[in-house]
Amino acid sequence: MKGIILIMDGLGDRPLKELANQTPLQKANTPNMDKMAERGINGIMDSISPGIRPGSDTAHISILGYNPYEVYTGRGPFEASGVGLDIVPGDVAFRCNFSTVDDDFIVTDRRAGRIRDNTAELIESLNKMVIPGYEDVEIIFKESTGHRAVLVLRGENLSDEITDADPKVVGKAPKTVVPTNDTPHAKRTADLLNKLVKHSHNFLKDHPINLNRIKNNEPPANIIIPRGVGLVPEVESLNEKYNINSACIAETGLIMGIGRFAGMEIIEVEGATGGIDTNLDNIASTIVDSVNNTDYDFFLINIDGADEAGHDGMVKEKLEFIEKVDEVVISKLLELENVVIILTADHSTPISIMDHSGDPVPIVINGEGVRVDDVTRFNEIDSAKGGLSRIKGSDLMNILMDLMNNSSKFGA
Repeated sequence: MKGIILIMDGLGDRPLKELANQTPLQKANTPNMDKMAERGINGIMDSISPGIRPGSDTAHISILGYNPYEVYTGRGPFEASGVGLDIVPGDVAFRCNFSTVDDDFIVTDRRAGRIRDNTAELIESLNKMVIPGYEDVEIIFKESTGHRAVLVLRGENLSDEITDADPKVVGKAPKTVVPTNDTPHAKRTADLLNKLVKHSHNFLKDHPINLNRIKNNEPPANIIIPRGVGLVPEVESLNEKYNINSACIAETGLIMGIGRFAGMEIIEVEGATGGIDTNLDNIASTIVDSVNNTDYDFFLINIDGADEAGHDGMVKEKLEFIEKVDEVVISKLLELENVVIILTADHSTPISIMDHSGDPVPIVINGEGVRVDDVTRFNEIDSAKGGLSRIKGSDLMNILMDLMNNSSKFGA
């Protein structure tokens, strides 16, 4: 038996008045997800614990069976690994946004209009940056998907004990980074990062890519804003932990990075953007081909568009993306044989708050040996009536390994 955990990032939501007090998932036409519900065992899941608002990183870490309170050092190292940077112990890594600031240094768009193209050229310019007084620190930028990028600081006397530069909302200037302790290393790193943010604006504001974006009435990607600082963690291999041969199919550098840290093989998909415009046909064909024609027996799959729509407050787009995943991807999963399939989310991203919440997410398991319950629809409300009841993300791998007949007996 092979196993799949398909995570629809940010799938969960809260009831919306414009949808007659239903969630987008309740309102959506999802015959294939409902077929999974009818064939399987259903429930709801807290990826970490009830009421905890998880990041996608900490949620995935928990779902893979690791303790996020022990493993998680910050999002930056996972992003850096995910985009292919060779990071080493002592490196300080950040995830970054290409953003837009006005002449008063006020953020007017945190994602620079969700820029998709030519960020590699902007990164090339940023990698020429040298901060006066910090010539001993190597500054390494690398583009990720869309408006995302990563930053690695490599040198002596650096620290991850600092705050973020991201103001989290528009209408404010980038935050002044401050040390979270009184050590000289933390103070030095905070000062370096503040200067780096300002220098990035100088490097980017008159870049030809941005001048062209302004000409086309698009927000220029004229500043880089780091956040999610962390040191490189040590993580036990997932393959050794569960005696499996694993692969990860994901769209974003973050999830790829988590997969790499866990020792999983990364299977990339052409046209996977991490947004609602992603190429779902290619994702579906990659999943089917990988399950049927490779030796991997466990697959972690992440599809990100519902989360993007939730963060942007786009009701119609989230609903339509859910329907498209159902039509294009879930329909293909239902055709697979000798596979245990878990469909769930890493967290809820309600339209009403445009951010992650602590609401549990629906989960359904299909496969040979599953105790089928009476649930016939897959959503936040109906799934809660199923036989799984309410579980934690940390339960998921153990449940899957048991159904795959890949678990060891505890005790005599």
